[in-house]
Amino acid sequence: MFKKNDKQQQALEINQQEISTIIGEGFIFTGELRGSSAIRIEGKIIGNVIVDGGVILGEKGNVEGDIITKSAIIFGTVNGNVKTTQLEIKKTGFVNGEITTDTLEIELGAQYNGKLNMKRQPAQALAEAS
Repeated sequence: MFKKNDKQQQALEINQQEISTIIGEGFIFTGELRGSSAIRIEGKIIGNVIVDGGVILGEKGNVEGDIITKSAIIFGTVNGNVKTTQLEIKKTGFVNGEITTDTLEIELGAQYNGKLNMKRQPAQALAEAS
C-alpha cells in the first residue's frame, strides 16, 4: 500500500531533472547520440538519439532519426520513431513515425503521423485495478 505512493514520489519527470547537455540552435550533429542524463536539443540531429535521462526537443529542434529515452517532451520535429515510457507532444510539435510509449499527452495543435503502440507495465495495471 505504501510502496505505490513511494514509487510515484520517486518517479523523476524530465521537467525536474537537470539538463546536462544542450545542442544549440544552428548546430548540426550527424551520427548516433548516446548519453545517460537529460538533453535539450535546439539544433538538428541526423541520426539516432539514445538517452537514459530524457529528451527535450525545442521548437526549432529537429531529429532525423529515432529517439529512445525514458521520457520525452517534443516541441520541435521528429522524422523517425520514438520509443519512451512517457511522451508529451506540445502544440508546436510534429512527429512523423512510429511511437511506442506507456503514457502519451498530445496538446491541441500538435501533429502526429504514424503508428501508435501503447502498453502499460503489468504491475502498474494490476495496482490501479485494485
